This record gives sequence, C-alpha cells and structure tokens, in this order.
Amino acid sequence: MAPFTSLTRSICSLQGRLLAGLVMTWLVIVGIVLLLAWQFGKELVDDANLSHLRYESRLIAEDLTRQVERRLGTLERLERSLRGVDEEELKARLANSQVLMEWFEGLMVTDADGRVVADWPVVPGRVGLEIADREYFRMVRHSPWPYVSRPFVGRASGDSLVLMLVPRFDDRGSFDGVVGGMINLAQGGLFQRLETIRLGEEGYVSIFTAMGERLFHPRRHSSLRPEGAQDDSAALQLALDGWQGETVARAGGEATALVSYRQIWPAGWVVKVAVPQAQIQQPLGEFLSRLWWAWLALAVLMLVTMRLLVRRLLRPLHRLEQQIAQVGAGERRYLELSTNMHELRQVASSFNRLEHERLAALEHLRDRQAFLDAVLGSTPIGMFVAGLNGHLNYLNPALLELLGLNEVYSANEWWERIHPADKQGTEDMWRHTLATGSDFVRQLRFLHPNGVTLWVEVHASQVLGNEQALGFVGMVKDITERRQQEALQRWEAEHDPLTGLLNRRGFERRLEEALAEYAKTGTPSVLILFDLDHFKPINDEGGHALGDEMLRRVAQVVAWEVRRSDHVARQGGDEFAVLLPSCTLKQAGEIAESLRRAVAEVTVTNEDKTYSITLSMGVTALQEGDESADTVLARADEASYKAKANGRNTVVITTCDDDLVDSLW
Repeated sequence: MAPFTSLTRSICSLQGRLLAGLVMTWLVIVGIVLLLAWQFGKELVDDANLSHLRYESRLIAEDLTRQVERRLGTLERLERSLRGVDEEELKARLANSQVLMEWFEGLMVTDADGRVVADWPVVPGRVGLEIADREYFRMVRHSPWPYVSRPFVGRASGDSLVLMLVPRFDDRGSFDGVVGGMINLAQGGLFQRLETIRLGEEGYVSIFTAMGERLFHPRRHSSLRPEGAQDDSAALQLALDGWQGETVARAGGEATALVSYRQIWPAGWVVKVAVPQAQIQQPLGEFLSRLWWAWLALAVLMLVTMRLLVRRLLRPLHRLEQQIAQVGAGERRYLELSTNMHELRQVASSFNRLEHERLAALEHLRDRQAFLDAVLGSTPIGMFVAGLNGHLNYLNPALLELLGLNEVYSANEWWERIHPADKQGTEDMWRHTLATGSDFVRQLRFLHPNGVTLWVEVHASQVLGNEQALGFVGMVKDITERRQQEALQRWEAEHDPLTGLLNRRGFERRLEEALAEYAKTGTPSVLILFDLDHFKPINDEGGHALGDEMLRRVAQVVAWEVRRSDHVARQGGDEFAVLLPSCTLKQAGEIAESLRRAVAEVTVTNEDKTYSITLSMGVTALQEGDESADTVLARADEASYKAKANGRNTVVITTCDDDLVDSLW
C-alpha cells in the first residue's frame, strides 16, 4: 500500500505535472542553439574569407607593383639613352622604341621648360604643347623620383589615361625635362587580368589613386555608382592615408561587405578587394533555415499538445490564483483551497501564515520608507537607488537638479544623456557590477539639457539584506571643474608655452609610442630633427622678443606644412622635431624638403632690417634595433650636424646602413 501511495503522490504533485513544461524548455534551448550557431558561424565564415581576401589583395598588389616598376624602369633606361641628343635624334629614337608600345599607349619627351619636343606615335599638335602648368610636370620637376600622374582624358582617344614620368637630366645632372609613357586604363593591358578575377557573383576588385579617384572597376559591375564602392568611405580614407589591411565595412542603410586594401607604393595607388557579406553567409543561412523550419514544425506540434495538457492539469492553480486575488482586494482573509495536490495545500497554508506577517511588516516598512525618503530628499548630494536588474528606481532632488532631469524622467533618459564616447564603457561596467555585486566607480561625461557637458563621478554599492542582495545605492558628484583643471595641467606639462607645440617631454612620449607600434606591427615612422641657421643674429640684434616672434612663425609654418597625424615639437631653444607616423623615408624626404623651402620664406623685420633663417635638417626612419627614443634622436641629431657641416640649408637622410647619407638637398 505504501508504494502505491507514494506513486499516487508523485503523479499528483505539481512537480510531476510540470515535467511536460521541460519539453518546451528543451525546444527553446534548441532555438537558442540555432541562433548561437548562426552568430558564431558568421564569425567563422567572415574570418576565413578575410584571410582569403588578404591573400588575393596581396597577390594583386604585388603583381601590379611589379608591372609599374617594370614600366618605370623601362622609362628610366629610355631616359638614359636620350641624354645628350638633339630633338631630331630624340624623335628617331622614340620611333625605334616600338617595343614599348606593348606597355604604353604613347611616349613623349619634354624639355626643361615643359614643352613637348618629341612623341611617338606622332599625334598632331602634341609636339610644342606646353605642359609646364600641369600637376604631373611640377611634381617631377621638383623631385628626382619617377611619378605616376592622376587620371585624365586623352585628347585623341577620349579614353582615361595616366602618365608614368621620369625626370631627364643633362650631363651635369641638372633637370632637362621629362620622359613620359601614357597608359590607357580602359584598353591597356595593365588592368586586363583583373577583369578575369572572380570573387563569387558580387565580389570585385577596384583600383584607386591616392586622391580617391577610381582607376579601375570591373565592367560586369558597371551598374555601381561612378565613385565605385564607396560604402566603406571611412576604411577607404584610411587606405588613402597609407593603411592596408582587412575590415568589415557598412554604408548607411546598405549591406555590409568584407574588404581588403593593399598599397601599390611606386604608383601611389590603392587596391581594394571586396565581397558582400550576404554572398559569403548565404550558404550558412540556407542550412540553418532548413533546421529552423524543422524546429518550428516540431514546436507547433508540441505547443498544441502541451496547451491541452496544461489547460486540464492547472485548473487548481487557477482557483488558487483567484483566491489570492481576492485576498489582495480585501474580499477574502484566508485561502480555502480544496485539492489533492500536496504542494498546493502547502502553498495555501504558508500563504495564510505569511499574510499575517506581511501586514505587520508592511506597516513597519511604510514608516521606514517615509524616513528614508525624507533623508534622501534633504541631502545636497546626488543619490540614486537601482534594483538588481539595473533599473533606476529613485533619483533624489539634488541629483535631478544636477543632471537637469524632470521628476517624470523616463527609464532610458539617464543612459541617453551619457556622452557617446563614455556610454559603451559605462554600460559594460554597470553590467559587470550587476553580475558580480562589486562596487561601480566611474568618471563619465553627461550631456546637460542646457548644452553643457558635465564631468560626474558615480559610485554605487550593493545593498545586502539578510544574506541577500536588495539592490544598489549610489552617489553622483559634479567634478567638472576638477577635470578641466587636470586637463589644463596635462596640456601644459607636454606643450611649449611660446609656440603651442609639443615640448621635449610630450614629443619623447609620442616617439616611444611610435617605437612600440613599430616593434609590434612594423608600422614605419620617420623622425625629422632640425635647428635654425642664422638665428643668433636675430636674438642679438633684435632682442629676444624678435627671436620669439621668429620661433612662433616657424612653428606655424611647420605645423601647416605637415599632415594632421604628424607630431611637431620644439625641443628647446631653436631646435625643432617632427615625427611622421606611417610614413616612408622617401615620403619623409619630400616633406622635409617642402619644410626647408617653406621656412626659408619666413622673415621678421626690425628697424627696417629683414631677417630670415634656413634649416639644417636630419631625417631618419625607425629601424630594427632601436630600443629607445634616445637612439633615434641621436641618429637624427647626427644627420642634422652633418647638414650644418655641409653648408646649412640642407637635408640629410640617414638610411638603414648605419651612418651612410642617403640624400642631400
């Protein structure tokens, strides 16, 4: 008899009847597993395809780099063969260079003044054409390096062309014009292989200039807007500034795509390889979709079955619910439940006992709540109370006034007013506090309705009852004035008060950061160190006020000439330094030369006498084995002394071959 009674009680228990609910729980878990499989599957698919894009873009960039270098090398050899010959001989030798027509649409040669003296094939009107005002001629004239022009429309063909140019020199090494080869972007063979590359249905390869102009886009994607794939404008801008790598890009309201960028350094071009993310994830989505429909069919069947079962078995619970509602409304004082479910009889008995205790405790709680409200309402310190779920249940008047909130503020208004730069970190830390019960201590910016940005310090702690967490109570202090004072002190500690540039301390910190980045990722950076030639007479004859004015003007010119990402510092006295992150030694040489020319035009006047200065500049790149900023500074300083010893107003570049001088201006 006893085993039968135990079995009956087990079947009639609430726990036994709710076992059917576990089936539904299991189905929910299956759905969650499918969602997680979709999320993690997307990440795995994206990672694999980003690696593939990295490989493809590197191969394309290396191939185009070799083609550009071969063409430039051919032009350089042609230039050497044309030295010392007259115009008639130039034309004859160009005509004998028919083999170059495989690589170039046409060839031309100019004199030092920018006049075309010979071309091949001969185009009427080209010989005698003045191109001295053209951007590409000016670039080659002032630089000894080959140059690839921006795209332009050819007069004869009407196609988009670029010019590959190398400077000509006479027997004395002076500039004598340029030798140029024209490449047809639409019909030439430079980008022909890219048309055959297939990256699925929607993947494509594009080529851009450093100015963002599109050189190539596959004809099968000609329906795209003329700018090409500008969906990832932020990533493209980084690539135009010299960055190369992979990312997931998104346009406003449009689909995302996986993109990879690589640099073609000899031409100043950027290779972009892109594949829409939807194309990559389509197979995974189709697979999970089939699993989803199978799960949905099973879930519907289980829902129908469980609805019928639970509806029949939970009738006693409905009666219990009705009686509890009557107790809450004051219509009934005790529960009188007639059922054979042992658990429900225990619930009714416990409820009746606790109802009496609840009424007594409620009265006591009301008294304590009134006292607490009075304390929080009168304190001048901003305070808040939050539940265990993180919801703000109460803000005292002092905090409402500090934050500019109304008494009828919405639950999300507090979070919406947090500064966007601090919101994510604050939310992450608040979730950590809710999960672990640790104190929440954070300084953040808050957007006041009157337009002022406040700095506040928030400190919240968990409130424990009888070995159980009740919620969180916190304080909020206005620390705006203190943060402003700290920011001013930090700025003054790292900046020169005369010029507003970085001082030695601030500059060396940024140089150390560049060294760490170079050691970690190999990102190239270049240091330029220089002092002012002929500066002492300005101080001696015009006084320190005139010398300070010259220093300020030099600082303004240098800061204007370099990029926004570069760091300019006054090391002390008339010594200056420039750090060029993500910059090659060749580019740095061009920047240094532009600085030398620009500063040479700076003058100050005192008593009808005009003073000017020049620069003795030392340039060096970060190298393997540079362990500290002092090592790099010493190498740049040695190059600067070399420039001064060479007669001042020069630029000396040190290469990676110890102390060898790479170039002098």
